[in-house]
Amino acid sequence: MSTDTLAAPDVRGLQDQLWTAVTSRDEHAAAAVLFTALDAGIDPETALLDVIAPVQARVGTEWAANRLSVAQEHAASAIAERVVAALAHHPAVRTTPRLGRVTVACVDQEWHVLPARLLAEVLTLRGWQVDFLGAQVPTPHLIGHLHNNGADVVALSSSIPTRLPTAHAAVTACQAVGVPVLAGGAAFGPDGRYALRLGADAWAPDARSAARRLADGIPVPVPPAGRQQIDDLPHLSDQEYTLVVRSRPQLVREVMAQMETRFPPAAAYTEQQREHTAQDIAHIVEYLGVALYMDDDELFTGFLTWTAGILEARRVPAASLLPVLDVLGTELKDFPRTTRLLGEARSALDLLAAAAGNNPGASDDRSALPALHPGS
Repeated sequence: MSTDTLAAPDVRGLQDQLWTAVTSRDEHAAAAVLFTALDAGIDPETALLDVIAPVQARVGTEWAANRLSVAQEHAASAIAERVVAALAHHPAVRTTPRLGRVTVACVDQEWHVLPARLLAEVLTLRGWQVDFLGAQVPTPHLIGHLHNNGADVVALSSSIPTRLPTAHAAVTACQAVGVPVLAGGAAFGPDGRYALRLGADAWAPDARSAARRLADGIPVPVPPAGRQQIDDLPHLSDQEYTLVVRSRPQLVREVMAQMETRFPPAAAYTEQQREHTAQDIAHIVEYLGVALYMDDDELFTGFLTWTAGILEARRVPAASLLPVLDVLGTELKDFPRTTRLLGEARSALDLLAAAAGNNPGASDDRSALPALHPGS
């Protein structure tokens, strides 16, 4: 069967088969689905981007809807990564490099490696020589690799917006040694707005777009001497980002100290529930920090409204987030940009809480906050 004759329903059928395998934690069955398809003539890039990638996206969606546990999400993701690695050794996938050299890496502290791995495999298929460095690559190690091995481009991946300050440092450092940066991943925004704001030389929303962008060529940057991160983000001069990030432990303690008063059901929390709640409050403060770094209201408000949906799916009222914002607002009242961010987020949550209050099916199960993302 040729790639041209493989109809969309066949691809959907492969997705369904792969979904059954990964959610059953059957790695061998998952690999067999893809190997059989390759043997039948499916294009390797189609297998990667139209079968594996959508199934992995579905894993995230099902976790968010509370239909998969964190452990199930981790298991499915691990199987997907191992299947991609196995496919790289299939005869149909082997390609002789004929283009330039690309280093593909996740920013430091970014553990969501599959998008970067898919990109690395697609670029390899298209004839690039790829150095895939994997997840959580510290910037000094990335620069050391560039010094020792060279690269025409660095493809930098990040899925979590809280990694944006680290991504900024990596972008600046790569450009300082004369290597342009192509940014990709959900962290940079659906339209790439954060990639461009951080000075990346190019952005792509997906692996195919990234391959096309590389084929078009990315000019080598000529950064001004002594360029610093504040040159891209002048608002950082007010120090709000730095002060809020440094105060995170104290802010979490203060919120926890006031939780029982402001949210009475917290008095019945178990020790484990209190621990999870503290972790999630820390995560909220972390998002507040990155929103300050980018000076972007939508980044923080979007995270809080997404979190509210996660809570409601787990039968926890979105209103449980309001006391957190109230305490943070009191503690950080002297920070004007922070006050603005918290105010916008609270207005959005007030609307959601009002809508939930008018919903006769809304839950009154007021348990502790759950983990706010599958990597927690």
